[in-house]
Amino acid sequence: MTTVQATPATRTIGDVTVGAVGLGAMPLSVEGRPDEQQAIATIHAALDAGVTLIDTADSYHWHADEVGHNERLIARALAAYGSGADGVLVASKGGRGRPGDGSWTVDGDPRHLRQAAQASAARLGVEAIGLYQLHKPDPAVPFTDSVGALRELADAGTIRLVGLSNVDCAQIRTAQEILGPRLVSVQNRFSPAHQATRDTLDLCTELGLTFLPWSPLGGISRSAVDDPATGTPGSDTPFHTLARARGVSPQQVCLAWHLAQTPAALPIPGARRPASIRDSAAAAGLALSAAELATLRQ
Repeated sequence: MTTVQATPATRTIGDVTVGAVGLGAMPLSVEGRPDEQQAIATIHAALDAGVTLIDTADSYHWHADEVGHNERLIARALAAYGSGADGVLVASKGGRGRPGDGSWTVDGDPRHLRQAAQASAARLGVEAIGLYQLHKPDPAVPFTDSVGALRELADAGTIRLVGLSNVDCAQIRTAQEILGPRLVSVQNRFSPAHQATRDTLDLCTELGLTFLPWSPLGGISRSAVDDPATGTPGSDTPFHTLARARGVSPQQVCLAWHLAQTPAALPIPGARRPASIRDSAAAAGLALSAAELATLRQ
């Protein structure tokens, strides 16, 4: 069996080297979130496992009166971890809101983005946010205006690196014209079950941008375990089959699949428990053979 060269345990975002698997911190602050003790333990487990990219946003909260909940939580967790957290890149986002009823809003007005970035920096306790991303283009605001606000924030030193989220190829190219080398990443939904954005993944590879797939585990949720109540056999996926053969979790196989797509890929799985992120982080050391990758394409 021919084996693909082992996936490097690191990735680069701009001029920053981080672990090949990040932590999507949203589940620690939205509906169904754990208590703070468990949330901080999850972040610390991620750092212990070699995760050095944590993705957040000012809109990662549950109730209307707790904007920035996730950013404050991360700041407390990093402070409690001590000097070992010095190399962590925190990536935040602005341009979306949550009224508290479960819905999401979008606001790409340059004035809002400037205020949001300044508030995020204050909550994170930093002079400059390491990576700041436009959370979603606002159809009511010219895209170039929103991106221009990010360029102004970078010029002012409020943010250091710039990213985009939920964008198409044309928007990526437009943003690169405005931002130049400041633009370092794109965060779009991508997974085995959702590959409609593969064109943006390919473009990021071409342009040297890091691609951060959100919801990266889509497509492996079907259980391969029999239903104990009815005895009905669980449905299987190639990821479950390969996971059993390799003695790892289907989630780990899925993240290794992401890393094998391109050196530009850096998945950011969410987690609510320390065990979950420990398992996810281990995917950075899981090399899949060419034959195994072929079975996952079926």
